[in-house]
Amino acid sequence: MNFIDTPIEGVKLIEPRLFGDERGFFMESWNAATFAAAGLDLSFVQDNHSSSAAGVLRGMHFQVDRPQGKLVRVVAGAAFDVVVDLRRTSTTFGRWFGAEISAQNRRMLWAPPGMAHGFLSLQDGTQFLYKCTEFYAPQLERSLAWNDPEVGIEWPLGSMIPQLSAKDLAGVPLSQCDVYP
Repeated sequence: MNFIDTPIEGVKLIEPRLFGDERGFFMESWNAATFAAAGLDLSFVQDNHSSSAAGVLRGMHFQVDRPQGKLVRVVAGAAFDVVVDLRRTSTTFGRWFGAEISAQNRRMLWAPPGMAHGFLSLQDGTQFLYKCTEFYAPQLERSLAWNDPEVGIEWPLGSMIPQLSAKDLAGVPLSQCDVYP
């Protein structure tokens, strides 16, 4: 696997090795030893799977007290995946990073604990999978405003009007967010 540093401290784009022929392909999406050798000694407790139509924007979610690290990938369709650093002591606090991950490019993204996370589905039927280092706790979940001008995420919306849940529409700006130490 190729682990690529991003402008956000601790966030990695991951390109798995692909073995393919006329029958199809094989790849490892998770290998504890390979990740540990890259400095990511992780333990996952929950796997999640969502399906979204084009234009669905999910996020920017995070959990206070028990932050989740997330290893994300897309197995059908494409998404613009985004993280925002909410770790007050980080050199990249308040900055965002986004990348297209898709079934075609097979990239994955590692978002360490302390990030707000979200994505925009770029195609109908986008299947988004993610492994979490902490259990989901709805009472601890918060939402950063997806369109906070202070953060300035450049979503590739084009002419799309994003479809958001009521929870995501109620996201708060960074200046009002619970953040991590």
